[in-house]
Amino acid sequence: MDTVDVSILLGIALLVLVITGMRVAFATALIGFIGLVIVFAIDKNQGWERGILTAVKIAGQVPHSKVAAHVLGLIPTFILIGYLAYYAGMTKALFEAAKRWFGWVPGGLGVSTVFATAGFAAVSGASVATSAVFARIAIPEMLRQGYDKRFAAGVVAAGGTLASLIPPSAILVIYAIITESSVGQLLMAGFLPGMVSAMIYAGLIIGMAKLRKDLGPPVGGYTWGERFETLPGTLPIMAVVGIIIFAIYGGWGTPTEAGALGAFLVLMVSLSKGMTREQLGGALIETAKLTVMIFTMIWGVLLYVRYLGFADLPGEFAAWISTLEQSPMITLLMILMAYVVLGMFMDAIGMLILTLPITFPAVMALNGGPFVSAEESALGMSGEECAVWFGIIVVKMAELCLITPPIGLNCFVVAGVRPDISAQDVFRGASPFFIADVVTVAVLIAFPGIVLWLPRVLLG
Repeated sequence: MDTVDVSILLGIALLVLVITGMRVAFATALIGFIGLVIVFAIDKNQGWERGILTAVKIAGQVPHSKVAAHVLGLIPTFILIGYLAYYAGMTKALFEAAKRWFGWVPGGLGVSTVFATAGFAAVSGASVATSAVFARIAIPEMLRQGYDKRFAAGVVAAGGTLASLIPPSAILVIYAIITESSVGQLLMAGFLPGMVSAMIYAGLIIGMAKLRKDLGPPVGGYTWGERFETLPGTLPIMAVVGIIIFAIYGGWGTPTEAGALGAFLVLMVSLSKGMTREQLGGALIETAKLTVMIFTMIWGVLLYVRYLGFADLPGEFAAWISTLEQSPMITLLMILMAYVVLGMFMDAIGMLILTLPITFPAVMALNGGPFVSAEESALGMSGEECAVWFGIIVVKMAELCLITPPIGLNCFVVAGVRPDISAQDVFRGASPFFIADVVTVAVLIAFPGIVLWLPRVLLG
């Protein structure tokens, strides 16, 4: 049995562990450690005793050296921005502004929720936090206006997924770390696809509300003066977004420094609005919890990634992909279909960090390699552009698992915040947005310029 056969068996074992309930961090660390022992003991001919010692050394060194990377400082600052914005009341101001400007259309409060979550996503790097926040703000308002409870819950669960694309996005940073891509380009690339996704969500809501008048009645009666008076409340969020964009674009600082500056600005605004010590403590604790969870997953998967590197499974898979006679686009669609299936059993971050070490080299091979020019590539993009484009596509695919059963973390979060709405009802309400996400992915594949235009203009 060669290394590839062992890697396949260990990969199957990993999937079984995850599907049966073991945490992704611990499952990947366990399988990675076992794989390292096998590689060094058998493939490297070191024997079992030295193989175990070598694996122990790697298990102690690799996670710390990678997790201590400067770029990972983005994750806690982005998450902190979101929680501080919530406690400062910025989310309520966003929703009120969106309601007065867009509430008059069919399903207006649903459309308002989508645009408000998109705005909040611009200061929050966590989809789960976004869904939890708007489950407290938007659902009560929609129910008061006679909205169907399944529809209301589904809108919030789906709207929360926009935080995965619209920067600052923690999951885009994780993608950049695993694939060694440009964090700045990925953050810039997420804006337009995030807006496109929000527009498609809004179109779906309006269409559904027109077909069923009782689903989401419009809310009107606001004068232009009442609409404009809500805009000052959104200025802090717009300022944070502007700082992050122009700090990266203007070369004033790294993305990590831009995130820290944004967090400082939101903290100052929060304190000026009367944030209490208890609220500040709550924001810090929630940030720490989510950060520790993400870092633990990264630690575990890095061990697995190091094993895959020694086993050369990504290289073998990429070489096999490049020999297929079918078109690169068909192969890409097959990879994306695999993400749809995996998303039913795994959370978004876990799925990406588990699969990217294999799928990323394969997609790069489809395009012609990491250093290919746009003129010579199979997908019409340079190697660097392909890495950014695939990052946005695969993160959008990861959003699907946030609203699809049985995992559907956003749906469970909404049901947890609203005990009067069952998880089953939330899943039913969110199911139409699966179609909207498929349409978004199709648009981004057909028109890669939507992803690449902003990085080309701002970052060259």
